[in-house]
Amino acid sequence: MDRSERFYRIDRLLEDRGLVTRQEFLDALEVSPATFKRDIEYMRNRMHAPIVWNNDRQGYEFGEPDGISPPYELPGLWFNQSEIFALLTMQHLVAGLNPGLLAAHVAPLRSRLESLLEKGNVTAAEVNQRVRILAQAARQVPPEVFEVIAHGVLRRTRLRMDYRARSTGEATQRDVSPQRLVHYRDNWYLDAWCHTRDDLRTFSLDAISTAALLDEAATSVDEALLERRLGSGYGIFSGDQVEWAKLKFTPERARWVAHEQWHPQQRGRLEPDGSYVLEVPFADARELLMDILKYGADVEVLGPESLQKRVAGEVRRMVERH
Repeated sequence: MDRSERFYRIDRLLEDRGLVTRQEFLDALEVSPATFKRDIEYMRNRMHAPIVWNNDRQGYEFGEPDGISPPYELPGLWFNQSEIFALLTMQHLVAGLNPGLLAAHVAPLRSRLESLLEKGNVTAAEVNQRVRILAQAARQVPPEVFEVIAHGVLRRTRLRMDYRARSTGEATQRDVSPQRLVHYRDNWYLDAWCHTRDDLRTFSLDAISTAALLDEAATSVDEALLERRLGSGYGIFSGDQVEWAKLKFTPERARWVAHEQWHPQQRGRLEPDGSYVLEVPFADARELLMDILKYGADVEVLGPESLQKRVAGEVRRMVERH
């Protein structure tokens, strides 16, 4: 933890326990005795914390203010990146919640979120004005469709739905056993066993026009099989045959890509010339193809040959069109 966090930890330990031994502080803060001593002196001299040593009880405690020094006050503590993202996301979701069964619970939840945001000694309104979380290419899902599908997923009930595949434009009616909902790149997807196709499929919820619960229990698919079929490749597209793409980025682009996660199982290395070689697994090249093309001439596909041909063919079509 950094120094500001230690100050808050010292303050909280004293408030909660009344008296804290030196060893208890060292164990909680995980610092050396010299660092702890500097922290206590800083809080006393700069923050005017009335921290005193109780010789009889061999511990630190808060004493009475001397009446001369300014009031003791800790500096505003800000959030780390995961905390501020979670708080603002929750606040955004709650603010957009339509009145319903949760209405009675929403008001106190909103107040609690606002009070948490104000822990940094700024107003919640200021936080929302100065920190933005932007959704990218989010597609809307009809609320009635989402509610039915979520119900089927959680209650383990089969669904019948009208689905239009965007890749082909084909409209079909599917009976499925829902397995799990997936939120990926600001959009919702359903992993399900499709009884119509007798196979595992991933459906984009925004492409489902209607959904209805069936009076039949959902067939459960083993979690290991789900991960092997739907979680091993790149992005949202699935498949049985997983290959590894090998991509080489220029030194200029490597400064960004080397710090990105494209896949949990990715492998990467920096080359002597500053370029970066990234290897990621994929079972269906469609989404990977889009991510490669956005880097233009700053990326070279080293393999496999099938992916090289897909990228080259797409580039030729782009040149012909433009």
